[in-house]
Formats: sequence, structure tokens, C-alpha cells
Amino acid sequence: MKILVIGAAGQLGTDLLNVFSAGHEVIGADIAGAGAPHEVDITDAGSANSLVVDIRPDLVINSAAFTNVDGCEKQKEICWEVNDGGAGNVALACATCESTPLIHISTDYVFDGSAREPYKESDPTSPLGEYGKSKFAGEEKVREVLPGRHLIVRTAWLFGDHGANFVKTMLKLGRERDQLKVVNDQTGSPTYALHLANALKLLAENHMQRPGVYHMVGGGHCTWYEFAAEIFRLAAVDVDLGRTTTGEYNAPAPRPAYSVLANTRAPEIVMPHWRDGLIECLDHLGELKNEGYAGKG
Repeated sequence: MKILVIGAAGQLGTDLLNVFSAGHEVIGADIAGAGAPHEVDITDAGSANSLVVDIRPDLVINSAAFTNVDGCEKQKEICWEVNDGGAGNVALACATCESTPLIHISTDYVFDGSAREPYKESDPTSPLGEYGKSKFAGEEKVREVLPGRHLIVRTAWLFGDHGANFVKTMLKLGRERDQLKVVNDQTGSPTYALHLANALKLLAENHMQRPGVYHMVGGGHCTWYEFAAEIFRLAAVDVDLGRTTTGEYNAPAPRPAYSVLANTRAPEIVMPHWRDGLIECLDHLGELKNEGYAGKG
């Protein structure tokens, strides 16, 4: 297949290019200056349409998004232009180009976090903040414009070898500070970008005839505090790590307290445990000092 990855210079996009290049022709596109082979502005319908029509791919993967959750509260217009309008523009471009199938990456933030068991793909959505609301609106655009020709893949707590993410932030802060507090009342499933890219390859090769929503996250679950503690343990970073609450942290954007996702539509695609992803990530970053699990989660 000829596959077009939009958002190719991002954390997930970089891994998508590498993973899909094994067996497929992969073409990357991103905003000007990002370093991708092709430039595109998905907030501009003409730019998105020209890209897809010129390349004429067999499949488009849209991993581009405004993912700064707190920034979405402060820059609502840009947030909605990218996450809602941009998703719609990519879907329209696919529809124009002989209804090219689309894999659209979405988020656990479409849920409000009030559940006490993992969210299934069919569960009702109720996003809390601008990020979640704009991403869900983007999902709706994809469903409306490309019925029967889309996979919407929700993931969560993404980290990886490329770009900025929680793992790299914790490593930096842990070496700069003697003490650090991390939120311990939000629970989710950290997801290694490379593992997600592998899962998306399996979806693309085996599930394009089964349109709809899929959940793909790392196995297990933890709080942000537990995630940070394992980062520091595996990387042998000596820091006094304490717990705090969402209320005490007082971030601009609301967060779901519980956003563990259940994969019920493609159960044969089993994502590795989040700790396995963390070990692999730290190894790739040259930061792995201790191996093995401290406990289960």
C-alpha cells in the first residue's frame, strides 16, 4: 500500500513512518518547518485536498493534532481549527480522492472519567475540556464525511523516543530538583508510541473493512505518580517523589480521573504492558539503568 502519514514529524508520526516502511510505501507530511518531506496545513481545506489528491494514497493516517491540553483552554480557536476543522478537512480530502480510507487518531479525553471500569468503544462520550470536546467533534466529522471508510483509534498517555512527553519531562525535572510532586488521582494506561505504531499497522492490514472506533493503549494501568515512580526507578534517578492531587495541581484544563480504555473490537491485537514500553523507551534513550518490574499495575 501507498500510505500517507499526516503529522509525520510528531511523536507518533515518526514511529509510523518507520514501522509502515516495512512492507509499504510511506510518505510523510507535516506543517511547514517540521522537517517532513511534504508540507500541509490541515486547517486549510485546499492544502489538505491538494496533498491527498497529488499523492493519491491507498490509506491516510492522520496523527496531527493540537495536543497541549492546557494550551487548548487558552488557545481555543487554534485548538478547534486543528482538532475539529483539520480532522474534517483531511476526511473531505480523502472523500474527494475516491473515498480513500482514513485512520484518524483520537484520545481518551472524549470521556469524562467517571467510570470505574475500562471504557469500551461503544460507551457514551462526555468530554470535559476544549481538547476532548474538539477531538470528539473531529471524530464526528470523520464519521460523517467518510462513512464506512474510516477507523477512529483512541489512545492515551502517549510517550516515546521522539518529541516531548511525560517520560522526558520527568527525567529532566528529576535531575534538576531535589523534590517533586506528581498527581496521584488520575488513572490511565501509558502507551508507548512505537507499540501503538505496530498496532496501527496490524489494524491497517487487517481491519479496514470493519470501520468504526477502536481503543489501543498500553496494557495495565497506573496513576501519573506511579508512572513517574517507575520512570525514576528504572532510570536510577534519585529524587524525593511526593503525591499531589488534581485539585492541588490546579491545571487550566480539566482531566478525566479515570480513562482506562478497553479494546473489545480487535482483541487479537494485544498491546504490551506499559512497563514494557517504558523499559524499551528508556533503553532507546540511553536512560535504562535498572530492569524488571517493581510490582504489577
